[in-house]
Amino acid sequence: MIDLIKDFLKYSVLKKKNIVKADVTLTNSHGQLIGKNILITGGGRGLGYYIAKKCIDEGGRVLIVGRNEELLKKASSELKCNYLVYDVNDLKNVSLFFDRCEKIFDGVVDCLVNNAGISLHENDIFHVTEETFDQQISTNFKAPYFLSKEFAIRYINSNKHSGSILFISSERGLYCDDIPYGLIKCAVNSLTQGLGRRLISKGIRVNAIAPGVTASDMTGYDKEGNLSRPQACGGRVYLPEEVAEIASFILSDAAGCISSQIIPCNNGNHLRCDW
Repeated sequence: MIDLIKDFLKYSVLKKKNIVKADVTLTNSHGQLIGKNILITGGGRGLGYYIAKKCIDEGGRVLIVGRNEELLKKASSELKCNYLVYDVNDLKNVSLFFDRCEKIFDGVVDCLVNNAGISLHENDIFHVTEETFDQQISTNFKAPYFLSKEFAIRYINSNKHSGSILFISSERGLYCDDIPYGLIKCAVNSLTQGLGRRLISKGIRVNAIAPGVTASDMTGYDKEGNLSRPQACGGRVYLPEEVAEIASFILSDAAGCISSQIIPCNNGNHLRCDW
């Protein structure tokens, strides 16, 4: 019998101080990613870091990628994994980039996690400029689009049949919006479904996870601090560790029947009700 820590989430609310803390109980490693070469963009911090950590715990060989070498060095030292400095916007060199990844892995990349992204928090269309629009389109959509294309070409040519692409979307992609971040996540969700249908016959599954607001540098929430978020139906911000649990499972062959899916990780906060 597999020895599991109870895989449920507990969090306590200290009402007098209006403070929410989350005590996340995670599953033990099953070794479900043994033999997988996993490439994670934006893996030096935030959600990408914790996805890398969970994938390593599950036996995967992980390569984290980003622009900041100092950040990557620190993360790779803590995680005990390889890193590669690369700006995902440098699509002219995407083929060379994958060559370098394959050299590090000594084999083809099995799983691509498109995690790198930015949000400029413009609030509404009146604060969006052409420059900020293009910047977010480039990093959050154009880059993962062409990284996924290169990954798919190489994986298909390898004649392997258990590849996986995981997009890190957002709950903002599950309802209407007027700023680039949310609109791009809507496009990412559509790409997940379309690319998933296109590639499943080639042995590649494509999925996305759509977290609610998660403690990170991008959102400004400290995972050790107050996680209260009264406007969310769950009343709190999520921890990167609990989202990483879902990401790791989706990448594994245990999720072999799941493709073209966008999986919200937000306690249903995207489901708008009239009560």
